[in-house]
Amino acid sequence: METHDQPNMANGRSEDPAKTIGQRMDRVSDSAQQAWDRTRDAVTDLKRAADIDGRVRRNPYGTIAAALGVGYVLGGGIFTPLTARIVGLGMRLGIRLALLPMLKDQISELADSLGGEVETNKGRRGGGKAAKTGER
Repeated sequence: METHDQPNMANGRSEDPAKTIGQRMDRVSDSAQQAWDRTRDAVTDLKRAADIDGRVRRNPYGTIAAALGVGYVLGGGIFTPLTARIVGLGMRLGIRLALLPMLKDQISELADSLGGEVETNKGRRGGGKAAKTGER
């Protein structure tokens, strides 16, 4: 019993190969169009959620820097000699910018505390009759 909805098949092939190819092309085209629509909708939703247009208007240079960073990472630039140099330079600068002010404060506090002791000792040495005559 044959149904009229299905084409006659012999060995799994239809009798009209042109019709089958055309149908396949239509199906592929429809599937591609549906995928494109879903992708476009997803990108639109992402842009709306992340407010990319507003961020670009508010901070264009930061957005460019972020795009460059993401491109560098996705392009495989993390494990390269250039990255090692950049990280090394960043570490040196970070240490200088973070530690030097802290060390400067510590040294100035130490100098102030030592300066107070030196002035006290000068007062003991320079004053009084015993210091002038050499008596103890």
